[in-house]
Amino acid sequence: MVDIKVIIPAFNEADSIAHVIKEIPSIVSEIIVVNNNSTDQTVENAKKAGATVLTEKKKGYGYACLLGLEYIQQQETKPAIVVFLDGDYSDYPEELTKLVDPIIHQNIDMVIGARTESLREEGSMTPQQIFGNWLATLLMKILFNAKFTDLGPFRAIKYDKLLALNMEDKTYGWTVEMQLKVLKKKISYVEVPVRYKKRIGISKVSGTVKGSIFAGIKILSWIFKYSIK
Repeated sequence: MVDIKVIIPAFNEADSIAHVIKEIPSIVSEIIVVNNNSTDQTVENAKKAGATVLTEKKKGYGYACLLGLEYIQQQETKPAIVVFLDGDYSDYPEELTKLVDPIIHQNIDMVIGARTESLREEGSMTPQQIFGNWLATLLMKILFNAKFTDLGPFRAIKYDKLLALNMEDKTYGWTVEMQLKVLKKKISYVEVPVRYKKRIGISKVSGTVKGSIFAGIKILSWIFKYSIK
């Protein structure tokens, strides 16, 4: 049996977090929700649904992911695979099995859940998200000969490969940093098409002009930083 752990960063996802947790396949050994300074019932609802709950008071997607990873590193038994999943119920948690399959059966190191247009619910991604994904993946293709089509947050990666990436981004650049470092270190990867639906609640990033701008700047800065290394 392959040991799989899930990390879910969550900021004010009280209405969605239990749905996400309950639909994660039973092959997962532990679901780790990292409460990112929520002011609602996220913590209580996540605990009731059976998740391990950590709290990271410094706001930022990367901060939350790094705390989840630090928690795993402190455990005596390490997982073979770590899956990252958002807490807003926009992904279909049951598709986790599709993400880990290439790792288990084909020895691929990382798998990105690609939110392909044909599988997306209409309106599930904002125009700025669609454009940002297109621009970022185009630049990675031009600069690094990458085959990515999405920066989708639903992703699975071998634990040892994740550690080797020495992840450091604290906020919006976590996903693109991971993909850039995978390219630089020549770690194997594939994309798997996944379904995507309208999230519960309003996005803290793409749902605001400020969030979209800051995320865009952070993503582009990571790409250009790695292009001159």
